[in-house]
Amino acid sequence: MKIALLLLSFILLLPGNTIAQRKKPQPTPAAPAAQTYAEKLGWKKGDRVVMLHIDDAGMSYDSNLGTMRALEDGVANSVSVMMTCPWVPGFVRYLKENPAVDAGLHLTLTSEWRDYRWGPLVGKPAAPGLVDPEGALWPSVKQVVESASADEVEREIRAQLERARTMGFEPSHLDSHMGTLFATPEFLERYIKVGVEEKIPVMFPGGHNSFLSRQYQEEARDQLIREGNYTAGQALPTPPMLAQAQAVGQMIWEAGLPVLDDLHNTSYGWKLPAGTPATPENLQKMKTQLYIEALRNMKPGLTMVIMHCTDPTEVFEKISDSGATRQGDLLAMLDPALRETLQQEGIILTTWREVKERREKLAATK
Repeated sequence: MKIALLLLSFILLLPGNTIAQRKKPQPTPAAPAAQTYAEKLGWKKGDRVVMLHIDDAGMSYDSNLGTMRALEDGVANSVSVMMTCPWVPGFVRYLKENPAVDAGLHLTLTSEWRDYRWGPLVGKPAAPGLVDPEGALWPSVKQVVESASADEVEREIRAQLERARTMGFEPSHLDSHMGTLFATPEFLERYIKVGVEEKIPVMFPGGHNSFLSRQYQEEARDQLIREGNYTAGQALPTPPMLAQAQAVGQMIWEAGLPVLDDLHNTSYGWKLPAGTPATPENLQKMKTQLYIEALRNMKPGLTMVIMHCTDPTEVFEKISDSGATRQGDLLAMLDPALRETLQQEGIILTTWREVKERREKLAATK
C-alpha cells in the first residue's frame, strides 16, 4: 500500500508532536457528518460502541494479575500482549484456558524501564537499529525513529506475530506500544501492510476523532503554557489535516479491515490532586469519575478506550513508578458505578474479534 505521502501531514500533526504544536493555531473544523464505522459495521445511527481495552499484558506478573481481574470481574473486554516480555507464557496459557478472551498483539519496539528490560525477538544481527547499548530495545520512541529502519521494524512486527502463532495464540488485532508505529509514515505503512496481508485488524482511528482532537488541543495548550505563550481563552489549534486520518482509514476499510471512529488514550496521565494520598479508595474514585465523564461525552461511533490494569505487588515499584495509575485503572474497571454508567448511557461493548467478523461478513456480501 503506497500510503506514505498521504500519511506525512497527518503524522506530523499527531498529539505530542512538537513540530505540530509550534504551528499557528487554526480554527476548529466542523465535525464530519459522514456515516460512522460503527454504522458501516451494522450498528444503528447514534450508537456508541466501545472496546474497553487493556494494554501491556505479559509485561509483568503484576500486569497479568490486573488484566485477568479487570477482564473477569470488571467491565474491561479486550487486551493486547507484549510478546517481547518475560511474562508472556503465563498470559498465553491463560488465553488458552479462556479462549473467549479478545486478545491482540501490543507490538513492542521500545523497552522503557531502567532495570527491567527486553530486546527484539529478531535479535541484534537482523535489526541492529532496534538495539540500544544494553542490548535491549531503545527506551524512547524518538530513539527508535533515529536509529531503526522501516525494514527492521517490519521484521520485528512479523517476528512478534510468529511467536504468538508458535505459542498457539492467534491475535484478534494489532496495536502499538507507546505509539511507536505511528511515529513516522514509513513505520505506519509497514504496520498497516502486515495487518492487511495477514488479514488482522489494526488499531487505527480513521473517523471523527473527537477525543484525539481534544487531546491534541490540550497538549498544544500545555506546550504554549510551558513556552509562556498562552493567553487564557485563546483559540487552540486542532490538526488542520485531520482529514488525512479519515483518508487512511478509508483505505484500510477498503482493504477489508475494520476502522475505529475514535481513540481515547489519556487515562495513563490522570493524576490525583497534589497532596492527595494514592490510596486505593482515592485512586478508584478519581479514575472512575474520569472514565464516567469520558463515556458521557463520547460521540457516536466505534471507540477504543485504552487503559493499563495492574494489580501491583511490592515488586512492581522496582519496575516502574506507574503502579498507582495502573492500579487506578484496574479499580475503575471493578467499580460498580462504571458498570452502571455503561448501562445508563446505553453504551454497547464490543471486541476486536466481533468487529473483524462483522467486517468479513460485509466483504462476503459484495
